[in-house]
Formats: sequence, C-alpha cells, structure tokens
Amino acid sequence: MRFSEGTHRLHWATAPLRAAIIMIIYFVLIGFSLLLTQTEDGVVLVLGPAVVARFAIVTIPFAVIAAVAGLWTWLALRFRIEHDDLVVETGLLRRRKRLIPLSRIQAIDVVRPLITRLFGLTEIRVELAGGDRSEIALRYLGRSAGQQLRAELLARAAGLPGHTPEAPERPLWRVPFGTLLGSLLFKLPVLGTIVLFLFLVGFGIARGEAGVLAGAIPALLGLLGAVTAPLIMYGGFTAAASPDGLRLRYGLLETRMQTVPPGRVQAVRIVEPLLWRGPGWARVDVTVAGYTGERQALSSVLLPAAPRQVALALVAQVFPGATVDAVPLLPAARGGRVAAAGTDDVVFVTRRGLLCHRTEVIAHARAQSVRLTANPVQRLLGLGTVHVDAPTGPVEVTAIDRDLGEARAIVEATAERARVARARSGNTARWAR
Repeated sequence: MRFSEGTHRLHWATAPLRAAIIMIIYFVLIGFSLLLTQTEDGVVLVLGPAVVARFAIVTIPFAVIAAVAGLWTWLALRFRIEHDDLVVETGLLRRRKRLIPLSRIQAIDVVRPLITRLFGLTEIRVELAGGDRSEIALRYLGRSAGQQLRAELLARAAGLPGHTPEAPERPLWRVPFGTLLGSLLFKLPVLGTIVLFLFLVGFGIARGEAGVLAGAIPALLGLLGAVTAPLIMYGGFTAAASPDGLRLRYGLLETRMQTVPPGRVQAVRIVEPLLWRGPGWARVDVTVAGYTGERQALSSVLLPAAPRQVALALVAQVFPGATVDAVPLLPAARGGRVAAAGTDDVVFVTRRGLLCHRTEVIAHARAQSVRLTANPVQRLLGLGTVHVDAPTGPVEVTAIDRDLGEARAIVEATAERARVARARSGNTARWAR
C-alpha cells in the first residue's frame, strides 16, 4: 500500500465500532433505566412483555441513528499523501480540505487502546508545530496499514522517498517492572500518604471508629492516582534509537508507540528525587514542540525511571555531542548549594533543588530567546534570573539568582552561541538530506 497513490479511508471497522460506542453510552444513560419497573418493593428489573416492548420502541431508533452516525463519520474522512503534504479531507455535505506540510511534523504516535487491540486496529496521531489544534488523529486504521503510514510519513518528512522501508532500531533501555514500581513508591509524598493511610486504618480498627474512612478513602484514592495510574501508563516502557528518531513504547492497557524525529526535542530535564539517589535512579522529562495541553502531559516523559548514566546517554541521543556531566557548573550568588548553571559549545545546563535535584538542559540550536528578569527582591540584592526559552512545555531552563553583571554576560554569550549553533545546524526539517 502506498498512501501517495489514490485517496484512502479509515478501516471499515471504524463505523461499527463508533456505533457500538454510541449504543453503550445510550444504554448507560437511558436504556438501562427503561428496563426498570417501579413496584411496592422499590425499583426492580422485570423483563415483562410491556417492559421489553418499551425498551425496543426507544432502542431501535437509537440503534439506527448510531449506525448512520458511525457510517457517516467513516465516509466523511479521506486522506492521502500529496507531494510533501498530508492531505485530510472531511465532510460529506460540506467538504473541507486540510494540507499539512510534512516538515511541520514534530512526532508521530501509534496508539492502541485496549478495545481496538481486540479488533486489530490502530490510531495514528500526527503532532504538528502550531498549537493545541494542530493534532491530526486518524481513528482507526488496520495495524499493518498504520505502521506503513507511520513509516511513509517519517520517510517523506525526512526527505526520503515514500517507499523507503522502515528504519531499523537499536534498543537503548527497557524499564524493569520492579524499577518502575519502586520509583513510584520511593517518593516522600507517596511514603507519607502510605503511612497516613495505614495509621488511619489501624486506628479505626483498634478503636472501632468508622469516621476515619473520611481520611483513609481520600488517601487511598491519592495512592491509586500516584502509583497505579503511572504503573499502567508506563508499564513495559522501552526506548530505542533509529535513523528516523527516538522510538518509545509503553502502556499496559493502552499501548503507545511514540516516534520523535531528530531535532524535535526542544529541552530536557533530569529529575532525581531524594530517595532515588540511593539506587541511582533518574527520570527524563522533555519539551517537544507540537504537544500541548493534555497531550503534552501524556507525552512529556522520555524515560520514567532508569540509572542516571542511562538518562545521560539518552540526553546525548537527543542532543548529539552533549555531555551534561562534563559541563562546569558555577553556583549562584545566593543559594549556591541548590542552584548552579554552566554552558559549553553544545548545551546550556542549569541545576537546582535541595531535596529533589533538577538538571535542565537545552541545546543552543533549540533556544528561541534569551532574557534577563529581576523581581523587586532581586533588584535590591543586585541579582537576576536568566531564562533560555524553548517552546511552551514542562521544561523551563532558568539560571536563578545570578549577579546582574554575570547575568548580562550570560545572556549575551548564550544569544551568540545560539546564533552560531542555528547557523551550523541549518534546516532540520529534511534531516535525511
């Protein structure tokens, strides 16, 4: 299959799947209540002829509407690759065409929720530079068709022919389940919540006080959100390097394969909480242009937990030539033990935090602007903060509390390094050329 030849539709199973989703929502909100009957003993489920007839009279029209809606949405979307653009056409009565330059692709995600995995379907999400509405979601394609579309988009975005086979990959790291679970548990807020929950449960059992549930239940829900949800989201996490970018695979229920083409990572943060320093673990967060809002929160983790040397190697993978630990860091004028900054010819690095160390890294070629700010207290003390700006995201590279003279020198030097780095890197939109 070549997506540059002809116009293509989503998988035919998309129509019945969407119709089924509509019917499930209908049954939960309306349909089930039609099967209930008010009696002297209360509301009960009685499948008598009258109840079944009432249910059928309402459900059959809804089923027809759901089937028409599913078929309509399937027919209304068509797509193809035309030259260097992804063309997406929507609508039946009123047609709209959207042309997306492949050079704007920031990442391609292959998402497979649990229910679609049962039917062999795949969702392709194309993340573009340009804000919250820049995502293109193709729900759903067959599994092989989705893989082929991803490979063809990445090849053409790199400046290669569309028939270029999928690039091989080199495994970098697989996060063991024990490491992931331990990293989620070995956090001061989580351990504190566990102690609080056990104390409340023990106190309630010993004293026979049911009122402790008012505190135990929120604590339990907090633990589920802090431990169980990330465990399900990032279970089976693997990172691999390939010529077409960094490939991340993770997820227990909803599996996701995220491909970040070369040069798309804008800034990186290495996080080392206090309790992680014993086993030597670190987490790597990133800012990737194109991810915004909820999508950004779901796709900001480049590595959930790994040895620090693995994290540094991954940073060197996304910022070629970067050796973070080799960059000399100078302490800030105030709070030198918790804040430092330094630079070399490739990256600008800041480090801060006492209980939780945060090392922020940005390549000079990725810096969009450099600025100096000073709040009223800093002005009184003759201090300032240097910001090396990347696109909006979770990682903010800031060198805090520098002497004003030093801060001005950092701004000028960093701006010049960024100019030189951008001139050397050239246009990364067609990186294979």
